[in-house]
Amino acid sequence: MRNLLLTLCFDGADYHGWQIQQNAVSIQQVFQQALGRVLGSQPEIKACSRTDAFVHARKFCVSLRTDRAIPCERLTGALNHFLPDDIAVLSCREVPEEFHARYSCLGKEYEYLIWNEKIRNPFLNGRALHYWYPLDLPRLNRAAACLTGSHDFTSFCAVDARERGNLTRTVTEARWMRNGGKVSFFVTADGFLYHMVRILVGTMLRVAEGKLVPEDMKRILAARDRKAAGPTAPPQGLYLNKVFYKDVKLNV
Repeated sequence: MRNLLLTLCFDGADYHGWQIQQNAVSIQQVFQQALGRVLGSQPEIKACSRTDAFVHARKFCVSLRTDRAIPCERLTGALNHFLPDDIAVLSCREVPEEFHARYSCLGKEYEYLIWNEKIRNPFLNGRALHYWYPLDLPRLNRAAACLTGSHDFTSFCAVDARERGNLTRTVTEARWMRNGGKVSFFVTADGFLYHMVRILVGTMLRVAEGKLVPEDMKRILAARDRKAAGPTAPPQGLYLNKVFYKDVKLNV
């Protein structure tokens, strides 16, 4: 059996996240259909993450085992032949037997994209949050600086029926950047909680509006209460940017 690591990218605007659902089309469903047509079977897929509905990915990793001898380059081309235009396999490589796309992951980087102009950008519809109020990046970066290090992110985790477990995560980088009308929040951590990035963004937009001061982010973290944080930003501006593994270089 070969253990394969495939890197995907996708525009999630027309999908209800990665994971297969009963009453909605998901990325995993469409990918598995293409995989079945190429391999003639449905191997179990291990994914690096579960993206939410309408969230995008520039680098998304899956691992699978197969006894088929098809070369990686040919497998990549065959899958892209059967996949729709909004999903693509970027690469395929053989990895050690013990590699697992989720459990071998050391961390991820997400980007949240905002179109910060008064007039909407039709080309970013469904791909960025249109936010037309002024954004003071030095002020936002003071707020983002409060996030680095290891913290309990209970305040920035959506309350649902999932197993709560340990909600401490280590953020190694959090920063805001502007490129013309595009403003992005980048955050890298060893793991992320349900809706964590979107709640962080929604809360920091409250900072931008003057409803909170940057240092309030520390108070909200310490509260360990979802009610202490701001709203959840819409999913359309969120991108899984990078996935980090110890011995596999994907982000060069």
